[in-house]
Amino acid sequence: MTVVERSDARVLQAVARYATAGLQGADAVEIIRWAADSFAGRVVATQAMANTTMSHLLTTHAPEIPIVFLDTGYHFPETLATRDDLVTRTGAKLLTITPVQSVAEQDEQYGADLWARDPDLCCQLRKVLPMEESLIGYEAWITGLRVASSTSREEVPVVQFDEKRGVLKISPMLYWTDEQLLQYTLEHDVPVNPLMYQGYPSIGCGPCTARVEPGDDPRSGRWKGQDKIECGLHT
Repeated sequence: MTVVERSDARVLQAVARYATAGLQGADAVEIIRWAADSFAGRVVATQAMANTTMSHLLTTHAPEIPIVFLDTGYHFPETLATRDDLVTRTGAKLLTITPVQSVAEQDEQYGADLWARDPDLCCQLRKVLPMEESLIGYEAWITGLRVASSTSREEVPVVQFDEKRGVLKISPMLYWTDEQLLQYTLEHDVPVNPLMYQGYPSIGCGPCTARVEPGDDPRSGRWKGQDKIECGLHT
């Protein structure tokens, strides 16, 4: 991945303020093209392998933007198969990144099943730190965040300055409803993780993801039984 020197944080903060107003009412494609044109060579996207509509939008309208997939070492086989299917069917410029330690190395240092004993630390080691390292040098980060998938994201703007990581976080699909997502998925034959049709509306690491009963919050299957609703990437 190409790495360049970042702009001053104050500049990016100002861009976030103006972009929030300027992109009011813009559709996902407009937002993606704005990001691609404004941050050429300095913008990266991330894709979780549940519904891959974001990657389809990117490969169709801004194929120059690299897409990162974080392989935590704990993914369902279906998740990895969806990643491979995405690359095969769309030609997405996908870069798979991994944590510094393998699962076995982490178990040796911290003990087995850290995800059960200290899920925050496990997420920090296997998700947050490798993702933050992949963002070094970039100014903009395109995500697939949607308000409909989590009530904790209701106050998130389409473009915001992520102070912790020093980048603009851009969410082109933020206000897409579940119905809009389904319509796009069907119209464009978007690769979808088969687990989504088996009671897993929100898919994370295998040990920390459970089936959700019909009508329950889509994220209620994540870290079930624990006081945790986010991995830390978007907080």
